[in-house]
Amino acid sequence: MSWMFSADKSWSFLAERYSWVTDMAGVLQDPLHHAEGDVAVHTQSVLAALVSMAEYEQLTPQEQEILWMAALLHDVEKRSTTRVDHDGRIVSPGHARKGEFTARQILFKDSPAPFAVREQIAALVRYHGLPLWVMEKPDPQKALFSASLRVDTHLLSLLAKADVLGRQCSDVDELLGRIELFNLYCHEQQCWRQARQFSSDEARYRYFATDGAPVNYQPYDDYQSQVTLLCGLPGMGKDRYIQQACGGAAIISLDDIRRQHRINPDDSAANGWVVQQAKQQAREKLRRGDDFVWNATNITHQMRQQLINLFVSYKARVRVVYIEVPYAKWRQQNREREYMVPDKVMDRMLAKLELPSPEEAHQVIYQITD
Repeated sequence: MSWMFSADKSWSFLAERYSWVTDMAGVLQDPLHHAEGDVAVHTQSVLAALVSMAEYEQLTPQEQEILWMAALLHDVEKRSTTRVDHDGRIVSPGHARKGEFTARQILFKDSPAPFAVREQIAALVRYHGLPLWVMEKPDPQKALFSASLRVDTHLLSLLAKADVLGRQCSDVDELLGRIELFNLYCHEQQCWRQARQFSSDEARYRYFATDGAPVNYQPYDDYQSQVTLLCGLPGMGKDRYIQQACGGAAIISLDDIRRQHRINPDDSAANGWVVQQAKQQAREKLRRGDDFVWNATNITHQMRQQLINLFVSYKARVRVVYIEVPYAKWRQQNREREYMVPDKVMDRMLAKLELPSPEEAHQVIYQITD
């Protein structure tokens, strides 16, 4: 059976039930690009345009629900990012990126969706403006390939089209033309309705990690060790995964270092020292060419990137394993832990969670328990 967010899709029902829908009312938009009105008016217009499109009717019921939900959420974080610029224009910088986080939280915590469905919606929210602006990116090809690893470019194109049709502005035809060019570019670059394929995991990693790397280059694999970098919120089951899947591997654990030295996890002043101790242990193993598991939350892209760069500099091949269980089970597992994390800390970390994307490492595995 397909997942459905709500059988009742009337705006009155949605606004009455969900505060983040209610919040859209009164959020102003630049009249030059959105003469139709505020975010609530615009979102309703986008939804109406979407369901009336012939291409929408040709989608499967599950694809329709995914796209409809992405359209409902695509501007959800204009509520928190909208401001008046220095020249008097209304702008909402970063609303798509922040909207991805909000979409993920809603569909994990409040209205649970299957992992693949949730992440497709979150990615659509994140990249909904890409079809209009891809050619203005510093590296259009890399921007497109990166998106294709996470999102169905056909659905992305339809969302962008509905977004344009759901606004009143003078350049609608130009914007629709940009979307047509985006579609052609996707076909040309072999990522229409599919992730861009690379000759190997190493080739994909090197392409995204190296400025100006040719897409078809096949690098020489001279790695000397394998590092498994775990990623997941506290209580998701990283230790259990190690026991079940990493049989006998050496472990570098930030929590173990804290316990050995009686350091409270909330002691931010000491966290840097803990990380440095863990990195020193890693360097010793990397110099010897030893395989090991790095066991920590690693919930932000920045933290993972620092570690991956370190490991690769010592010629290690890196596998990222993201671990997740449903929200209710996550909370239960945390309560049953010997070292329980306070609920407020859990909520704060959930709000910052950035899932690893396939471009981050040589291999990215999603270990999901539904």
